Amino acid sequence: MIILGIDPGTATTGYGLIEVENDSLTVINYGTIRTSPKDSIPIRLKDIFNDINELIEKFSPDVMSIEELFFFKNAKTVITVSEARGVILLSAIQNDLEIFEYTPLEIKLSLTGYGRAEKHEIQSSVKDFLSLEEIPKPDDAADALAVALCHHQHINSNMI
Repeated sequence: MIILGIDPGTATTGYGLIEVENDSLTVINYGTIRTSPKDSIPIRLKDIFNDINELIEKFSPDVMSIEELFFFKNAKTVITVSEARGVILLSAIQNDLEIFEYTPLEIKLSLTGYGRAEKHEIQSSVKDFLSLEEIPKPDDAADALAVALCHHQHINSNMI
């Protein structure tokens, strides 16, 4: 099974693809989709949508796991990130991917066992779970891999 993890954002959307085969986890690819602040929001959303479609076409994931919005102090930020999530979810649906959404608390708990884990603890867990030599960069890509790993943990806990 290939899991596409997404850390949504308007300026930067992180993505991470992992393959689960038996008890083995393999990183397929990770990175970010960046949009230009010079472009209008509709253009940036189109770019995110197109890039997500390209990732799905290239890697053929079986499912998408995406971080849910939790809380933002800035109302403008929450609106634009919600819009980015919308085009990402639309891309998944149009490509017949099953979607799983996880809160930051669920992601932290699944990777560290602690709901108030710090960002560096999550990233260290990503590195350890995936047997990587170093923490994936940039942070948005590491966060997307964490979302994918959260889904893997969720599947495993439901199989028991």
